[in-house]
Amino acid sequence: MVLSELRREMVLAAITEFDRLGRDTFLEKYGYRRAIGYFLVHDGKRYDSKAIAGVAYRGVSGRPLRPDEFSGGNATVARVLGGLGFEVTKPGQAAKVP
Repeated sequence: MVLSELRREMVLAAITEFDRLGRDTFLEKYGYRRAIGYFLVHDGKRYDSKAIAGVAYRGVSGRPLRPDEFSGGNATVARVLGGLGFEVTKPGQAAKVP
């Protein structure tokens, strides 16, 4: 499993599903807990970054990653999502919403 294989369109598809289902249903469906420190910010909304990355991985392997299959945080999820042009807040950091 290599998160670096994610592409922007895969992340956007996961965001669309998150918006359609709502946060709690999306997290429950895929077995993720609520983020406490790292959030992806897109169009002025905050998203649980690890859950978004894990579900987006479905575009690489045909199935989403379970939360226990990879670690979140700055060195993994935040780095990859940031490299795709997304803003990812770190613990204690406020989102830069336009």
